[in-house]
Amino acid sequence: MRRRTASEGRVPVRFAPPVPEAGLPALPELADACAGAAVRTEPEPPGGGAVLRQAACGYWSRRGLHGGPDSVVAAPGGQPLLFALLAAYDGDVLMPRPCPAWWAPQARLLGRPAYQVPTSAEAGGVPDPYALLETVRRLRAEGGIPRVLLLCPADDPTATVAPPELVHEACEAAVGEGLHIISDETWRDTLFRPHETVLFSPAEMWPDEVVVVLDTAGSLLPAAWPMAVARCPATEEGAALRARTLDILTALGALVAGPVAGAAALALDEPVTVIRRTRDTAELYGTVAVAAHRAVLASGAFARPPEAGRHLYADLGPLRARLAERGVTDSMELENHLSGRLGTPVPGGHRFGDELGALRVRLSTAALLGADPERRLESLRAAEPLELPHVERALADFAAAFAELR
Repeated sequence: MRRRTASEGRVPVRFAPPVPEAGLPALPELADACAGAAVRTEPEPPGGGAVLRQAACGYWSRRGLHGGPDSVVAAPGGQPLLFALLAAYDGDVLMPRPCPAWWAPQARLLGRPAYQVPTSAEAGGVPDPYALLETVRRLRAEGGIPRVLLLCPADDPTATVAPPELVHEACEAAVGEGLHIISDETWRDTLFRPHETVLFSPAEMWPDEVVVVLDTAGSLLPAAWPMAVARCPATEEGAALRARTLDILTALGALVAGPVAGAAALALDEPVTVIRRTRDTAELYGTVAVAAHRAVLASGAFARPPEAGRHLYADLGPLRARLAERGVTDSMELENHLSGRLGTPVPGGHRFGDELGALRVRLSTAALLGADPERRLESLRAAEPLELPHVERALADFAAAFAELR
């Protein structure tokens, strides 16, 4: 997705920020797999070939989600896959507030009403169960047809992991109201403390009601190699959903490139090198996220402790008076201010469904690891990454930008 500003009439139009990307060089084994398949002249068949879908089954089976390749569908990235899934359903779409920046546009492109439900104070990514029930009942009273709930147990943008009991309560409420659930688990393998943080997939308890989505850009493949997979319920209704999704992907020409499929199948098989890279990357991002979180709190701003991903979500509401002195009164102005000050895109909370007046932003931690893939790889290999000169400088500048607002 584009990061620059385009104009449409007199109104500036900014495009949704990209998914936070690791910015690391591709693993040599994956690059070799991609290059080795470069002689292929045809793409994967609609929904992915047998090898790719079987690899996805193995990936999910190792996480307790069993099923066969006939329940899996692949697409060239999370956006076209979610678009096809939503198009295969009918009715209104519900999602948490805040939520990934690209979710609501998918529903709008389909002409579907999309409603955001507040999250709890514990974590983002999953709607508050009581607020969800109230929203569903209000929509029905107004003639709406709530049908699909999107959620994200390991969340973008808040970088939090919803507690299992919260996921259970929200999904129990959704299933009780007849909603279908799409669980985006792109970030499940980026937990900073995987032995302490429990990630609960809704499909573990409601396998017949939940579609699980995994975008490999989360932890397995570079963003330049787009590939995402969905696991549909192993039921008649799930088979019909998969068939409708395949029809839509075919009509869109949304096919996974052959070389990407080769690399993706290897990544989903999770050889030791992939497991090690995933673990080391999550540990590195956890280290810098803790330091960035500390700097945000020292300024008087607020942010939930980040638990996964490559960013944190900060609320600068407590600094409103100082920001107003700088002409910053809403999240769009805050986005412009911090993007200019930090020299990297800092999307405001309005892009994730938060109110424009709320002074919230998503802060990338990738920018703290170095300006290019080689520096970030150096950070990954360092025993003490925070002691590297380029990381120290980046963190000091980051902290100074927030200290100025105290």
